[in-house]
Amino acid sequence: MKSGESEAGVYIWQHPEWPRMHYDLARLAAPLAAVHGAQGGLLGRMTHMGLSQRDATTLRVLTDDVLKTSEIEGEQLNPETVRSSIARRLGLDIGALAPADRHVDGVVEMVLDATGAHAQPLTRDRLFGWHAALFPTGYSGLAPIRTGGWRDDAAGPMQVVSGPVGRRKVHFEAPPAQGLDAQMARFLEWFELSQGGDPLVHAGLAHLWLVTLHPFDDGNGRIARAVGDMALARAEGSNQRFYSLSAQIQRERKDYYEMLERTQKGTMDVTPWLAWFLGCLLRAIEGAEASLAAVLGKSRFWQRWAETPLNERQIRLVNRLLDGFEGKLTSSKWAAIAKCSPDTALRDINELIVLGVLKKSASGGRSTSYELDLQS
Repeated sequence: MKSGESEAGVYIWQHPEWPRMHYDLARLAAPLAAVHGAQGGLLGRMTHMGLSQRDATTLRVLTDDVLKTSEIEGEQLNPETVRSSIARRLGLDIGALAPADRHVDGVVEMVLDATGAHAQPLTRDRLFGWHAALFPTGYSGLAPIRTGGWRDDAAGPMQVVSGPVGRRKVHFEAPPAQGLDAQMARFLEWFELSQGGDPLVHAGLAHLWLVTLHPFDDGNGRIARAVGDMALARAEGSNQRFYSLSAQIQRERKDYYEMLERTQKGTMDVTPWLAWFLGCLLRAIEGAEASLAAVLGKSRFWQRWAETPLNERQIRLVNRLLDGFEGKLTSSKWAAIAKCSPDTALRDINELIVLGVLKKSASGGRSTSYELDLQS
């Protein structure tokens, strides 16, 4: 198929053919084969892991997914709160849990519902539930938003903008709210009933279609990514996630927004978007090897120290180090995280140094820091 430039000022949803997007399957054959091969390889390796290792991988991936899907939108969530929220819902024992946060819980509930219950139909009410979970107070920051319903454009057209007030750049303007009910009904029917074709293409089209409709006042990107993950989970027939597309999109955020804007201002030939989507998906699956290696490394570590009695504080802090501790671990940080006195923290640390579990970090600084002794 030939693709050309769109008319000036015309968005993809303004084309007479919308939403009948098309693509050149021959140009996508190689990336599709690469992604399917990588998926099969990763899932094959996961089947040879023990249940506890698969659970640990799923917990690690879902935590990253929740953190990164919010980070793409400029929102920073607390990693321990996210991890604890996921563990509660999956019934996993990770020791002491961080206090619940209803905002974090809402994002977690959406992600887990999309992937864990992927076989259930995607409906208008289900999307409304996800949106309400994302914004439990009915506010986005300080601004009240409409939840449990499509946007109404009461404040004007829905636009994606950047830049300071007075010099705003409009990257995209969404379809008028008055036609959203019919547009979303058509999307949901296609998502559930469309058969044939490659399921990876289906996931890429679903993401693009939904984020183009931009049906909510806020949260459209997160919901579109959840719908894409839902399609991927259906394609794999698994409610466990071993890689995070959202985390990869966050790493490639600039390219993601540029490709999205180019596609939404382009023609009905969305081959370039699908090629980028598949490339990003491949890099996400290949990047999962790092998570898999970390889980296996953690498992081997605890097998080695299984016969060594450690107290609950020591186990908790060692696990934090194994999961990737941000910054340097000092005795004062140990005391704060373990909620113990400085003397107790130092005693815990010194015991682990004697055992050979920890060692003093070689990096300089005013405070002594510690790291795992993986060579002893």
